[in-house]
Amino acid sequence: MNNTPADVGLIGLAVMGENLALNMESKGFSVAVYNRTASKTASFLSGRAAGKRFIGSDTLAGFAASLSKPRKIVMLVKAGSAVDELIDQLVPHLDPGDILIDGGNSLYTDTIRRTHKVESLGFLYVGSGVSGGEEGALLGPSLMPGGSAAAWPHIKPIFQAICARTPEGEACCDWMGEDGAGHFVKMVHNGIEYGDMQLICETYDLMKRGLGLSNDRMHEVFSAWNKGPLDSYLIEITRDILAYRAEDGSAVVDVILDAAGQKGTGKWTVGAALDDGMPLTLIGEAVFARCLSALKDERAAAAKVIRPSLPVFAGDVDAFVEDLRQALYASKIISYAQGYQLLKAAARTHHWNLNFGGIALTWRGGCIIRSAFLGDIKKAFDRNPALGNLLLDPFFSKIIETHQAAWRRVIVGAVQLGIPVPCLSSALAYLDGYRSERLPANLLQAQRDYFGAHNYERVDRPRGEMFHTNWTGRGGTTTSQAYGV
Repeated sequence: MNNTPADVGLIGLAVMGENLALNMESKGFSVAVYNRTASKTASFLSGRAAGKRFIGSDTLAGFAASLSKPRKIVMLVKAGSAVDELIDQLVPHLDPGDILIDGGNSLYTDTIRRTHKVESLGFLYVGSGVSGGEEGALLGPSLMPGGSAAAWPHIKPIFQAICARTPEGEACCDWMGEDGAGHFVKMVHNGIEYGDMQLICETYDLMKRGLGLSNDRMHEVFSAWNKGPLDSYLIEITRDILAYRAEDGSAVVDVILDAAGQKGTGKWTVGAALDDGMPLTLIGEAVFARCLSALKDERAAAAKVIRPSLPVFAGDVDAFVEDLRQALYASKIISYAQGYQLLKAAARTHHWNLNFGGIALTWRGGCIIRSAFLGDIKKAFDRNPALGNLLLDPFFSKIIETHQAAWRRVIVGAVQLGIPVPCLSSALAYLDGYRSERLPANLLQAQRDYFGAHNYERVDRPRGEMFHTNWTGRGGTTTSQAYGV
């Protein structure tokens, strides 16, 4: 038996746990492993881990005893109560300064709570986003750690050894910030992922139903797009999906039921945006698009009842495909701009010192939204670390300016063809709202004041000075204090 303590420990030998453990061992670290079901540990040690630097234990006491100090324990168990239960089970076996690392998809507010609890007991806590799926865990994921800052020097050599790398060789892992910052950044990553996927799906739908393009033709389109500014993992896999054929030669994508699933991180992102008053419209529409897709039976019934008279596309197909490319690129910029607005708002709310350029760098490789585009975001924050909105950066504002005409043509075409494009259109609506010096919220405030005496501000008086009008002549001077955004 090997009596040399392991460099790091990992609990939870499901797909992600197994692959992350193998990744750590391949980078020169000895790894202690534990799984609640002891037979799973034994199977791993005699299978994929055979002959490698692993130490297996069938008790948490034995697992903790096999680790060098300060202990560094990665927990990869189901998010929720299972994490809390595991923490409570581990605490009796820990010493001051030991580090617990939650690598699951935990809700960031849970991570805030757990960080404070674990620190109060004399230990350190890290909540780390891990993105890249099974392959990323094995070959190099994007890692987004946050929590007890004192833990970072101890885990940094491991995390930056096992993470993905940018084409320039930079580590796709950096310290995100205090308590729940790491899991919040991962949550926003997942929300942007929802948006990117839906934008691509809307583009596909317009080409397939609107233009009548074959899967082979769309494969060629996405192949070409993946060689330009849209170069990304999601464009790449869309290209491959469209070319994939079953043994009988049929396209697999065509027989997949059009009812999307979701695990909840997109909903969490939208909820956080509502809490902070941020207009995360594109990601919100992406979540609702999945909800609408799930109503498959209702949609099938409605299709038989509601039969609009729609034209057949009669324009220049190649020109419209180019318009789609520009609309997709511009909408993608809006999605990231909104996501970064949410990150900025959360940093203010939770007093996190987020490195916005560093976040883009972390997402450059390993994760699902990895793309060349993220390098441009990193450059934008390098140019101006205090950048208020990506749309105000010269590089991105120029793209929006030059792509607007094509974008608008796509929205008009989609409406005429009766093909829903909730994310492409909401992105354009956000742009038009953001660039409008005056919006109709003056009328909205008048309505609120009329029925609820909620007060309003005036354009000719200083901000913060409140007014009320007795609109009916029957109201008094008492007003509501519920004013805010």
